[in-house]
Amino acid sequence: MKAIHIKSRTLSRKLLAGALAGCFCAATPSLFAQSTNATLRGQATAGAEVSATNVDNGLTRRTMVTSDGSYSLAGLPPGTYRVSAGPGTERTVTLAVASTATLNFAGGEPAPSGGTQLEGVTVTANALAEVKTSEIGDTISLRQINTIPQVTRNFLEFADTVPGMAFNRDPANGTYSLRSGAQSANAINVYVDGVGQKGYVLKGGISGQDNSRGNPFPQLGISEYKVITQNYKAEYDQLSSAAVTAVTKSGTNEFHGEVFGNYTSDTWRSKYPSEISSGRKLETPDKEYGLAIGGPIVKDLAHFFFTYEAKDYVTPVAVVPGELPLPGPLPPGVADAIGPAEQPFSEDLYFGKIDWQPTDRDLIELTGKYRKEAQRDNVGGTRAPSFGVDIVNDEKRADLRWQHTADRWINDLHITWEDAEWGPRPLNNGIARIYTNPLSQDRTLLETGAGASFQNKGQKGPAIQDDFSLTDLHWNGDHLVKMGFKYKEVKLQTQEMNPANPQFFYDVTSGGAADLPWKARFGVPLAGVGNGSAESENKQFGLYLQDDWIVNEHLTLNLGVRWDYEKTPSYLNYVTPPDVVSALRGWGNINNPNSGINIDDYISTGNNRKAPKDQWQPRVGFSYDLDADEQHVIVGGAGRSYDRDSFDYLQLEQSKATFPTYEIRFNSADRACDTTQPNCFDWDPRFYDINNLRSLVSATGGGREINLINNNLKVPYSDQFSIGMRNKVGEWNTSVIVSRIVSKDGFAFVLGNRQPDGSFWLPGSGGQPWGFPIPGFGSLILGKNGVQTKSNSLLLSLEKPYTKESGWYASVAYTYTDAEENRKSGENYALDEPDIKDYPWLQSSGVSKHRLVAVGSIDGAWGLTYTAKLTLSTPRPLSDIACYDPTTHCTPAAVTPHGASFLFGGPIFGTRQIDFAVNKNIDLTGGLSMYFRLDAINFFNFKNYSDYITNWGSNGQFVGYAPVNKNGNMFTVPRTIKFTMGVRF
Repeated sequence: MKAIHIKSRTLSRKLLAGALAGCFCAATPSLFAQSTNATLRGQATAGAEVSATNVDNGLTRRTMVTSDGSYSLAGLPPGTYRVSAGPGTERTVTLAVASTATLNFAGGEPAPSGGTQLEGVTVTANALAEVKTSEIGDTISLRQINTIPQVTRNFLEFADTVPGMAFNRDPANGTYSLRSGAQSANAINVYVDGVGQKGYVLKGGISGQDNSRGNPFPQLGISEYKVITQNYKAEYDQLSSAAVTAVTKSGTNEFHGEVFGNYTSDTWRSKYPSEISSGRKLETPDKEYGLAIGGPIVKDLAHFFFTYEAKDYVTPVAVVPGELPLPGPLPPGVADAIGPAEQPFSEDLYFGKIDWQPTDRDLIELTGKYRKEAQRDNVGGTRAPSFGVDIVNDEKRADLRWQHTADRWINDLHITWEDAEWGPRPLNNGIARIYTNPLSQDRTLLETGAGASFQNKGQKGPAIQDDFSLTDLHWNGDHLVKMGFKYKEVKLQTQEMNPANPQFFYDVTSGGAADLPWKARFGVPLAGVGNGSAESENKQFGLYLQDDWIVNEHLTLNLGVRWDYEKTPSYLNYVTPPDVVSALRGWGNINNPNSGINIDDYISTGNNRKAPKDQWQPRVGFSYDLDADEQHVIVGGAGRSYDRDSFDYLQLEQSKATFPTYEIRFNSADRACDTTQPNCFDWDPRFYDINNLRSLVSATGGGREINLINNNLKVPYSDQFSIGMRNKVGEWNTSVIVSRIVSKDGFAFVLGNRQPDGSFWLPGSGGQPWGFPIPGFGSLILGKNGVQTKSNSLLLSLEKPYTKESGWYASVAYTYTDAEENRKSGENYALDEPDIKDYPWLQSSGVSKHRLVAVGSIDGAWGLTYTAKLTLSTPRPLSDIACYDPTTHCTPAAVTPHGASFLFGGPIFGTRQIDFAVNKNIDLTGGLSMYFRLDAINFFNFKNYSDYITNWGSNGQFVGYAPVNKNGNMFTVPRTIKFTMGVRF
């Protein structure tokens, strides 16, 4: 292993040296590639100087017009600029985040009149739209953030106004996630000021957002952001679905600030379905508040910005049995847990920025973020309140940035640091009582008592990324070439002791009214070996090259390529324990040719695993302006993008070996077990003591579950293809895009247990071979690649931007998606079939076939602004294991649940929601103003049910009928009124 380690260090040094040489010694021009900054280009008088000055903070950039009359100003932070190409040509324009805009000058032409009055800016500015780009997506402006109705102050909520995006509420616990297309939320990445916020250990796509009701960033600190669903350029890394790139606010040459607070409670909302059925309404106060302040340290030279936001609220959820009607009685008092339950939550978010412009060529920024959360979780669905856990979720990030602009090149350097920690703790300690139905493969009906989850997980470490640009390359047109690298050292760590408390299982169909357990599951720390911990000093490296080539006034090509590499020592250097290897090699069941498994693919020697080096990602796009006037533009592209394997799954190979989980069965009057099996014991009440329970198994780890990872593990990726057209029709911008996205090599665990003849399915009625574990150990769980999705989409958008003259804006985003998957969306365990390749292709369970989001806003009298938002989506398919034929095994199946009509009949939808917001601004003296806002969420109180009473069929006849459980949870909140008051100065 030592030699391998030295070789890897040598490779990393070579890669880093090569990247530095390529970025700093390149002799070809390129464009600054920072993800949030804007580029302004166009035509002007040859030899003239074009300058752009930010009207808020004085930042100035200049360039000379080339002999062919073209110019390019790159690396401009989004904002409003006065742009001049000589006397009499001054114009004021607004540049959006991560955009490339065109502004043409004719010699001596005066600036045009009119424009767009921007909020918080005292100048009139023409907002330049980005038209000639192959990227598919849209920009979310500050006005949209400030006016669109909003359930929670999570700035990502507005991303669902972009075709292909969905901001989802988990009905079981009220948490939120953002996803694109058929892929899960894990596949996205969010970039704040050009720095990726990827989560490397947990789900959710970005750090801190796995199973959280909080926000990844204070909304007061976001200026605007861009959502790119596909065809993103080569600088975007560690994702396979959508990219969100946001720019934060900065201080200006004037002191400005804001203080706000909003409030709602149970008296301001309608009842949840579980509250209606129980006749009991929970007290759920909901408070959000915060402040922001910014201004000059030295005018035109240095500025500061600081913001703080907090949340303090209670989320109501419903405890719903896993089956209705119940197949038998629950013990006295247990059924009282069914119905409404509450989950408290609190969050504090801090963000600060200091910028310094020592010269008109340099910009230095230092930013920091701190996030602190406390959340009750694991309540709702089949989990009773007593079964809950309390989660600590803390995150710290810092970014030191230096951007230097020269006559023909730009360099942007980031040095970053991050530290994210996440850890659930059981609310109660003791034992858990879990009630099951043996007639449905022991399906869980209700979980009560002490919770199972005890975890410590996190990521921590520094990174350096550099983007280098040359801005004066002309060869058969104008080239904007970008290149850059990122090197990151991040320590990934986990501790997972599940179950932390012993879990006892009871049969509700037994004659004893479920008073004796038939099974127990519990964990045992191995003395002198470990306590369920694993860590890895990961190294990540990425390189990219991007050429945005303006071939002529009609055709623009976006040509890019990216390469990424990640080294995970805990996976690469892991050695399968010798006793496990010996047991596997001597196990005839797995070594039988009928097993379909080559166990050598999973036995690691510490030197037979290699980090993938083939993550080449070509990305090609084009735009063709039919009349060279940016009115009708055909766009398209194709590309590949790699995500990454979550450490939360890779670490199980190591952590499961140090805190093994055992399952034993009890022989009792209620339910017998096979006494010839080593895991069958006569029931005795003394087993309620965890020490007596642990005495039944080997203290050396015999009987423990074994997790192994494939030695040739690949990295999940997607291939993306699109073609479409953008049009400007009067004041309206439209787009029609057809896309196809195929994702492959997703990670899944499969069951490695086999019968003596190597077969998987048990004879007779079928079933998995759980009773055939590794001799001397428990079950064999194998991690491998194989999860896939396929989606074809039609993306339609219609937008009328806001102008002061018209006083209104509107947007319509429609998405049609035909998607398939070979494993339930978000599910990484595939234990119901012999292999992941045996799972059938089913309708994607995470995406609606039709989705429509429409927003409209208008300025009214007396300083009022009225905004409405309509969200409609057809029911998402329900994917599960269908048991309907007693003569064979259960099988994966999908069915589209029944929805409800919208208003007065017509099409059937799974989600129907209409929201309203009214804003009132009151100007006071001395630059002081007050504002009031009233939000009415789900105004018509549509019941968007999310729990179903599924009937897959019986006696060999498939039914696939899934009516809603009207006492269960909902995808959306019921009608809720929120009041906000704030002061700006």
